[in-house]
Amino acid sequence: MSGKGGGGDDTGLDVRVTDGGLWRRSGGDEMARIIWNMIKDKLVFPYLDLDIKYFDLGMLNRDATDDRVTIESAEATLRYNVAVKCATITPDETRVKEFGLKSMWRSPNGTIRNILNGTVFREPILCQNIPRIVPAWKKPICIGRHAFGDQYRATDTVIEGPGKLKMVFAPENGGNPVELDVYDFKGPGVALAMYNVDESIRAFAESSMSLAFAKKWPLYLSTKNTILKKYDGRFKDIFEKVYEENWKQKFEEHSIWLVRLSSDGKTLEAEAAHGTVTRHFRLHQKGQETSTNSVASIFAWTRGLEHRAKLDRNEKLLDFAHKLEAACIGTVETGKMTKDLAILSHGPKVSREFYLNTEEFIDAVALNLESKLKM
Repeated sequence: MSGKGGGGDDTGLDVRVTDGGLWRRSGGDEMARIIWNMIKDKLVFPYLDLDIKYFDLGMLNRDATDDRVTIESAEATLRYNVAVKCATITPDETRVKEFGLKSMWRSPNGTIRNILNGTVFREPILCQNIPRIVPAWKKPICIGRHAFGDQYRATDTVIEGPGKLKMVFAPENGGNPVELDVYDFKGPGVALAMYNVDESIRAFAESSMSLAFAKKWPLYLSTKNTILKKYDGRFKDIFEKVYEENWKQKFEEHSIWLVRLSSDGKTLEAEAAHGTVTRHFRLHQKGQETSTNSVASIFAWTRGLEHRAKLDRNEKLLDFAHKLEAACIGTVETGKMTKDLAILSHGPKVSREFYLNTEEFIDAVALNLESKLKM
């Protein structure tokens, strides 16, 4: 990537990426797509000449390609190690009718995460003037969620009853099937079967410990192994084994720890932790003003750029990513924010003078970023 346009010459920014560089997978849905393009055009492209591999994961293109584009995007993530994703629709019956879809396609996030064999981490973005939901928490808490198997690939059914529910495992080597009694239904009900595999659990453990070590934060594993002795117990045992073999000494050297409660390490996909903001999109379609919070989408870009910079040891790109994050947080902390944050800061009856609309907020961040890049 090289400095380009929009003040690039003034800042002396000159950042480059090796071998295909940053792969950006955009083209999401609804209001998320609108703010995505604003961020790209006002906060990223004026400063960085990106070598992008683009995949359109908008609902209509997923339908047109029979969802092949989702698989291709995940394969590209593994190839380039960095991806930035816009929020997308996971269709239900209503959406199938709305878009005239061929099928009720699976969650693109679920498909991608299974191919990446990755872990979903949700980390807060802290602004000093925005009250926290739990005021007593002084330090950020990042939640890691295993995104393979379990509920993501569970088999569920409605039981009309009465009857016996059994679980059967048939070994490939021709051994005797293992048959387990689950429940003797006397009437209607529901049933669920889940699974996981050691390889994925081990990757979950490695990615969790890698992130905890990078941030120098303690790691807590929450299981119900006292009840699910074999299922959750497997998670507990594998985490303990991975910790003892690969991480214990490193953790102890930095005074952090793994607590148990009753993958390759170089591929990252960054995405805002929200949906497509349908309600705001409907207003946008009518030409009405919206005040959509784009902070998480901006941070999806910065975390992708930051990871690319670390992989390539590109200090100038890393500095740009950090300055964009600082510009975003600084904008909010000076009182320039979207309506949702203004409600948290000023109360539910906040008047229009206390918040910016969608584009005004991104423009304010852009102005702040321009200032920081000239320092």
